[in-house]
Order: sequence, then structure tokens, then C-alpha cells
Amino acid sequence: MAIKSYTNLVKTNTMIKISNIYKSFGQLNVLQGVSLDIDKGEFLALCGKSGSGKSTLLNIIGTLDKSDGGEVLVDSQSILSFSEKQAALFRASTLGFVFQSFHLEPTYSVYKNIEVPLLIAKMPKQERQKRIKEVLQKVDLLDKINQKTAVLSGGEKQRVAIARALSNSPSIILADEPTGNLDSANGKMVMDLLRKLAGDGITILLVTHSETDAACADKIIYLKDGKIDSSIARD
Repeated sequence: MAIKSYTNLVKTNTMIKISNIYKSFGQLNVLQGVSLDIDKGEFLALCGKSGSGKSTLLNIIGTLDKSDGGEVLVDSQSILSFSEKQAALFRASTLGFVFQSFHLEPTYSVYKNIEVPLLIAKMPKQERQKRIKEVLQKVDLLDKINQKTAVLSGGEKQRVAIARALSNSPSIILADEPTGNLDSANGKMVMDLLRKLAGDGITILLVTHSETDAACADKIIYLKDGKIDSSIARD
């Protein structure tokens, strides 16, 4: 798969516009002027060694962390100046999160794990029931709806986590090493699912160390020492 330098890309239909983002932790400069545009429906992989700043950038886009400078626009709306309440509403209405650790409650059923954010969003019961069944069908786990998540395989747990991320009908999914705790077969299943969701029009931003996972994306961006490394180009 061809990997193009960011500087050679012509952007249209931009969903996320990242401009000159800086972030430091004490004396450690984690992000140093990162600028990047992501189109609607694009599947972008963000790669780099540990400490390159990729997860920090993902957390800033997800309003889980604050930058020290720069701007992030989502659908032309500035998100970095959000209050905590505004950020929570933005996450609930626009974003779906998928993490390496599944963050599922093991004593809850699959249904209950997906229902929790919908309860927080005060979705009516009948609508919740319909939505939970819809997202479980998308990840091919409707038959597991009443099982406790503790008894599921790792791949099944991650698919439940993806179903939960889809439950609020997000326009963006932020995935941080989603196959990191999975074997290769289950990892491929998860990546195929993310690829399908991008085909359905959801914007996917994937953070990964895996070249195999990154190859599923439309485009790969590399971070090095907190900056975009535009020197990497492969056929």
C-alpha cells in the first residue's frame, strides 16, 4: 500500500483540522507543532514509536487532554476551548472510543455494558433496546447479548467495545491500539470491522504500532519526536 507524505496531500471535505498542536509534560515536549487534516469517512493510521506523541494527540482530539497551544476543529467547530460539560456532550454525541484494554464491566452482560452510555445519554428504553441490537448485529454478536463479558474471548470483548462505541451513532471513532491484546486472527477481525465502518462513512483515527493494522487504513501518518515525519514514503 502506498504511504503518501502528508505535505503532498490535497485535502477536501475536512472533518478534523489539527493546527500547530503543542503539548508538554514538565520538561518533556511530547507534541511540537503537529498539523494535520482528516477527511470525513477517512481511515487514518497514526504510527510511531512509544513516546512519539500519537496517543497524546488522540487524547487531545478526544477532549480527554488539553493542548498547550494550537487548534483542533471538528466539523469547523473549535473543541479545545470547551468547558468540561461541553466536552462531555461532544464526546457523547460525536465520538466513539476503542482502547487496547476493553474497559468492559466483567460482571455485566453484553447488553448492560452497551446500555450504560445510553442510560447516561437518557435514551428511552425502547430506543435503547433497538439500538443495542442494531450495533450487536454490526459486530456479529447478537447471539451473545445476554452473556457476561467475563466469559467472552478477547476478540469478542473488543467487538463488544466497538459496538458500545457505535451505540451513540458517532461520526468519528478514535481507536488506540485496538488489537494490542488480541491474537492475529482476532486482530484481523477487528481491523476488518473498522475498515467496514470507514466504508460506511465513519471517520476512523487509529493509533497503532502494527504495520499490518496500519495497512488497513486509507493513509498512514508517522510521528517522530512529537512531529509529523513526512520523509517516509513506501509503495
